[in-house]
Amino acid sequence: MTTLDNRPNTALLVIDVQTGFVKDAYERDAIVGNVSTVVDKARAAGADLVWVQHHNDDLPQGSELWQLVPELVRLEAEPLVNKAYADAFEGTDLESVLAERGIGRLVIAGAQTDECIRSTLHGAIVRGYDALLVSDAHTTEDLREYGAPSPDLVIAHTNLYWEYHTAPGRTAGTVTTADLDFTGMAS
Repeated sequence: MTTLDNRPNTALLVIDVQTGFVKDAYERDAIVGNVSTVVDKARAAGADLVWVQHHNDDLPQGSELWQLVPELVRLEAEPLVNKAYADAFEGTDLESVLAERGIGRLVIAGAQTDECIRSTLHGAIVRGYDALLVSDAHTTEDLREYGAPSPDLVIAHTNLYWEYHTAPGRTAGTVTTADLDFTGMAS
């Protein structure tokens, strides 16, 4: 388990499920539906939820495109972390938010697979967190015109390598929305 001392709790980290990021995302409606189900499961089990929203020149804070998709509602008590870099830990208060809550295990869902999801997964594991990716609750847009594989292959590859990722004293892996059970995790 986590290499972080006194961090027995689990949190769902919902990354960048914002109108501007997922409007053209692969299987948008299905993925947003799965993220919503995962959010419901976390709340029902009493797990912490932490929301992350990206901002940049094309997605300014407070703009319509910056908003969470209308299908997802953040409760006032659930922390919101604003970020400007792919890794949700970089230049943010995410670490202090997690430390205050004794969180050492992260369940990650959201967008975009090939940028913010991957960066945050790696950022978490190198900082000592356990990091579990919800394999059917992350997506990306089609970036083939820039040389990327098709979105389905980006998602499949990320799931493949994260399922078998290892680090000393930490756990990684994947789980489907249907199989995710927060009640079986320390919290």
